[in-house]
Amino acid sequence: MNELVRHADAEWEKWKALALDSVTSPHSRRAYASALDHFMGWYRAASRGPLCKAVVNAYKAHLEAAGRSASTINSRLCALRKLVLEAADNGLLPPDLAASIARVRGVGRRGVRLGNWLDRRQAERLIQAPNTATLRGKRDHALFAVLIGCGLRRSEAANLTFAHRDG
Repeated sequence: MNELVRHADAEWEKWKALALDSVTSPHSRRAYASALDHFMGWYRAASRGPLCKAVVNAYKAHLEAAGRSASTINSRLCALRKLVLEAADNGLLPPDLAASIARVRGVGRRGVRLGNWLDRRQAERLIQAPNTATLRGKRDHALFAVLIGCGLRRSEAANLTFAHRDG
């Protein structure tokens, strides 16, 4: 990372491109690019020393202190893990350093589930409830299996189309 700071923009863009090129989803690419730019802005804002596990833990603490949500912190750390692992795979960072940074744990999600949730036994009973000897029962059995297996709400299942099949 010392090289990364000395040759600032060109080297950073090279590292960032390695990480982004390894991600196929355009949504993930956009999120990773934003997360990596945020990290680099934070990193350059103060003299932090070379990239190491302690620096990444400090970044995580900064995000927590800023009141970021667990999902925001975890997605930013995920992008940073991808960056260091790709840099190591391409000989830009020692593999043991990349591995230590990759071991930085994310933040646990806190919160309460809202609404009515089925436990495993209730879900299995619901799937088995329709009479599969009839056409309507087979349909209902399949629908319940899709709802539970994919975690869909009724409205989401009602809006499914054949276009969703391959998406």
